[in-house]
Amino acid sequence: MAIAVQPSLRFHQNSTFFPRNPRLFRNSQLCPPPVYYPARIRASSAVALEPESITEAKDTSDVDLFACPICYEPLIRKGPSGFNLPAIYRSGFKCRKCNKSYSSKNIYLDLTVTSGTKEYNEFKPAGTELFRSPLVSFVYERGWRQNFNRSGFPGPDEEFNMAQEYFKPAEGGVLVDVSCGSGLFSRKFAKSGAYSRVVALDFSENMLRQCFDFIKNDDTILSSNLALVRADVSRLPFSSGSVDAVHAGAALHCWPSPSNAIAEINRILRSGGVFVGSTFLRVSSSTPALLRPFRQRITSNYNYLTEEEIEDLCISCGLVNYTKKVQQSFIMFSAQKP
Repeated sequence: MAIAVQPSLRFHQNSTFFPRNPRLFRNSQLCPPPVYYPARIRASSAVALEPESITEAKDTSDVDLFACPICYEPLIRKGPSGFNLPAIYRSGFKCRKCNKSYSSKNIYLDLTVTSGTKEYNEFKPAGTELFRSPLVSFVYERGWRQNFNRSGFPGPDEEFNMAQEYFKPAEGGVLVDVSCGSGLFSRKFAKSGAYSRVVALDFSENMLRQCFDFIKNDDTILSSNLALVRADVSRLPFSSGSVDAVHAGAALHCWPSPSNAIAEINRILRSGGVFVGSTFLRVSSSTPALLRPFRQRITSNYNYLTEEEIEDLCISCGLVNYTKKVQQSFIMFSAQKP
């Protein structure tokens, strides 16, 4: 998760530099100029960051969105300009403060704290590890998510339209699709043209590879302002106040700590930024009283919450203007950064 641009465009294998894209401002729409990059991207070592590149950081990169997940300092970028999959893949990133380098690996940019470790291996809760499975990642859009309609989910197209209504105040800005899975909604957000940059972010390497497998067959997305990033939702690699919109579709119940995650989402949102999430409710108003204790036991492996708990959590993390839409066990909610 080889890259082809427009079928008519092939470029020299030794081409190193890309035309510079203008800096992105809020409410701007970026139409990237034709660029030239290899017909296949090889999963090889990342671009090295040489010492002299540090003094040129502000001139060589138009991307100051990404930050170090350790200290949250903006990352220095070395490589071709532009915010799209080929340009970011061929770039290297480094934290000036921590002196740690981050690189693209297998087409996604790894911005986890453990990026680059060789001996250390960290295991997450069972719910998180499940979605790192190649099999689960493969079937997620090929049957798994279609079953959500049994719990009241209205279907991807309607969910997208609902989210877009909530995101109207953030149009033209940066959108991060956290826990994006195979990129079902990330692709929709990127194709909508409503956002200057879209980041498809997930902790699962295999979900991001599946996301790329879908993207590589659609030139309109491949050349759009979209990046694939591996990161922990409880340690988001963005500068504080740098993001206009955060989407989390069918995700909150899978997070090890929803409170830490929503606190992080609040941190990266700018003032007035919008957070939209959807999830399964542990119980809803339609759940018979006799079944509520039973449902709480069978859902104990995930952080399924009630309507009241979700609202309370968003407010306690500093978000305001909370609204929701509920259908059976499905809830979509929205809140804003003050």
